[in-house]
Amino acid sequence: MISNLGLVSDSATISTSELTRVAAALQKQVTRDFTPFWQVNATVSAFAKLEDLPVGYWPIIVQDDIHQEGAAGIHLDDHGQPYALVTSGSDWSLTASHETLEMLADPFGNRLIAGQSPKKAQGRVEFLTEVCDPSEATDFAYTVNGVLVSDFYTPHYFDPTKTTGARYSFSGAISAPRQILRGGYLSWHVPTTDHWWQAQFFGPKITYHNLGVFGRLDGSLRSMIDRRTMTPRMKAALQKKSQPLKSEAMTECHSATAARAVALRQQIERMKKACVSHE
Repeated sequence: MISNLGLVSDSATISTSELTRVAAALQKQVTRDFTPFWQVNATVSAFAKLEDLPVGYWPIIVQDDIHQEGAAGIHLDDHGQPYALVTSGSDWSLTASHETLEMLADPFGNRLIAGQSPKKAQGRVEFLTEVCDPSEATDFAYTVNGVLVSDFYTPHYFDPTKTTGARYSFSGAISAPRQILRGGYLSWHVPTTDHWWQAQFFGPKITYHNLGVFGRLDGSLRSMIDRRTMTPRMKAALQKKSQPLKSEAMTECHSATAARAVALRQQIERMKKACVSHE
């Protein structure tokens, strides 16, 4: 089965050119990097407005203001289908990558994987599958076609013990099962108490937070977690939302693509002239 995702601009600050460059980078990341680990097949296409999105596509919508702090993330529509909201800003491609990968690993936001709790005395718990959260900070991101994209953990992340040669995240920044890097977090459910917990590395050290009993869900488990979590990256995105997407890697990549476009146009013009001279 192939999932179809649509990257949609609902922003006054994002050009069609920028949107298509990011969509192409996300498609390459999914096909080249993510699929070999998570065994998913997907397309990522760019659409200038929501009205252009075909039926059956899961939208990733970029807006200048989502009106709620910490609300960016994957949600379910009135028919139970996933969509994601992304706040525009200087690193919005990182957030779009984050949401794309998490949507593909767990479209409906309720997938749990059993493992040993990182908090002592809790025993075996159920982790919410959020593949980018533990290493979501910009420090652990990488570039595809000059576009900043998110690191993500692999299925080995929930192995019971560390194994030589195992890859725990794509970038290699995560070096052991259930490790949380600075700026990241991890969420899980404790069956014996029915409480949800979260480990956050937002300050100088990891802290543990009891999120309580969720009870009847208002949306997915992921949306419940997202509403309770304001990460440093989210705060930075809100502060920089008016700035255009830019990076040194993107500038270098744009220079190369611009030079290639000039050369290709010149070659096409020579071919046209040659054809005219032989008529």
